[in-house]
Amino acid sequence: MADDRKQIQKPATASEVDAFLRQVAATPARGEAGTRGRLIFAMDATASREPTWDRAMEIQAEMFGETAGLGGLEVQLCFYRGVMEMKASPWCEDADTLLGRMTRVHCAAGLTQIGRVLKHALDETRRGKVNALVFVGDCMEESADALAGLAGGLGIQGLPAFVFQEGGDPVAEQSFRQIARLSGGAYCPFDSRSAQTLRDLLSAVAVFAAGGRKSLEQFGARRGGAVLQLTNQMGKG
Repeated sequence: MADDRKQIQKPATASEVDAFLRQVAATPARGEAGTRGRLIFAMDATASREPTWDRAMEIQAEMFGETAGLGGLEVQLCFYRGVMEMKASPWCEDADTLLGRMTRVHCAAGLTQIGRVLKHALDETRRGKVNALVFVGDCMEESADALAGLAGGLGIQGLPAFVFQEGGDPVAEQSFRQIARLSGGAYCPFDSRSAQTLRDLLSAVAVFAAGGRKSLEQFGARRGGAVLQLTNQMGKG
């Protein structure tokens, strides 16, 4: 259960952030310019995740703001908690709507349901193109092989998963890295001391979903910091 999880704090190192950004830069650009990008924002809402929800509610407004000039962004909130409860919202086209849905979610003890999130993402992109999946969590309590199979399906569908791990659970890290790799996405760890890095990287994925690699490069030049590294990496992807 969530209360028994080991809370190992592991901040993202510069090399890990660099590797994440390099993977984002190498991800195939989305389709038609000028149309709304679509991003599934999935989070673990079991008992240990309450502080991360608070940070995510602050970050999501920036994700919309950064993509407004790129044709915009549609975000679907997806979360799991409790005993086999997994929910997905309708697609949201503005920060206020998404924030309203996030504030109604209360975390509850339970086991992870990452497989259900990945299956849902597959179903969604088969109905209509989804440009990116973001998953934020801290542990994995499922079959790694089953998750790997689903991640491979995401890769076949052209839906990259960008996986952010809070803390340093080694079992989760191995599985999360595999999900990112097989889907064609990227992995990066974070902790409470790297909130600004998480903010920048989530915004970078949103910009990628809405405008592709060129827009991501321009975003990096404006934002600086970790995301600025993308400028030099674009030619290497």
